[in-house]
Amino acid sequence: MPSSKPLDVVGIGNALVDVITTQVDSFLEECSLTKGAMMLIDTERAVSLYAAMGPGVEMSGGSAANTMCGVASFGGRCAYIGKVSNDQLGEVFAHDLRATGVQFSGPSPATDIPTGRCLIVVTPDAQRTMSTYLGVSELLGPDDVDEAVVASAQVLYMEGYLWDRPEAMAAYRKAAAVAHRAGGLVSLSLSDSFCVDRHRDAFLDLVATEVDVLFANEAEVCALYGTEKVSEAYSKVAEHCDLAAITLGSKGSVVVERSGDVHEVVADPVPEVVDTTGAGDLYASGFLYGLTRGLPPAECGRLGSVAAAEVISHVGARPSANLARLAGLD
Repeated sequence: MPSSKPLDVVGIGNALVDVITTQVDSFLEECSLTKGAMMLIDTERAVSLYAAMGPGVEMSGGSAANTMCGVASFGGRCAYIGKVSNDQLGEVFAHDLRATGVQFSGPSPATDIPTGRCLIVVTPDAQRTMSTYLGVSELLGPDDVDEAVVASAQVLYMEGYLWDRPEAMAAYRKAAAVAHRAGGLVSLSLSDSFCVDRHRDAFLDLVATEVDVLFANEAEVCALYGTEKVSEAYSKVAEHCDLAAITLGSKGSVVVERSGDVHEVVADPVPEVVDTTGAGDLYASGFLYGLTRGLPPAECGRLGSVAAAEVISHVGARPSANLARLAGLD
């Protein structure tokens, strides 16, 4: 679907700063954390957990922002819509994002609510457990949606993590409507099965009425359709979306077309899995880059696998190598 639009992808989501530390499994028990889950936390919990984590790596993050950085690493043109405060972390977030080549208009005007952050604990098996303090990021609403930016992109990409407040839901609906009016595609990442469980009916309605391309892992797509049979979930998602890219961890991924065709994509080899943070985000970046270049579904999935393999080979949710080069595109 190559076009003359100035942008390939515009992402919208929670603008967060990631704080990543490596701990043994007993740390999760001591801090009452559910392994592999994403939990929303308040300010008091954020302060106490941050102190317990000890030294860590701090970098700008957020699911959709990570995806946009991946698209940029492939050579794509992209922008990001998210809300950060005019504080130190907000400035760091904006600088980091722009440095990767992603257009971003923040920070927001001064506010008493700080920039959000995601506290990530990585255990020896490379699983990540996330505690997220959303801060000002969760206040994103319809007025924050830059219609001109959304209309200028081939694809709108939305992350499910932001789907907890009515204002954010309204922002997504507005952005989707703008994208479709301008002839663009709308894509959505389900982000987390806990998000899906909280808002299944709303997600189902959004997917059925607005979403052209869906990203999910096996657990998320099964949760969306209330089934334990992944084959049944594939059949249902084909009724709703033109394309659905379902990641399966070390087993690779599948791409389901509206026609019912299912393409199996092998996982890109990884010498050592260090940190799975951002694997789904970066898979989406490769897939979206391929989609905006008019590549076949299976090749889009291959680019997603290349990006996911790169990001899980090191700590952090953004690529440290040039993804276009790794994928053999340069």
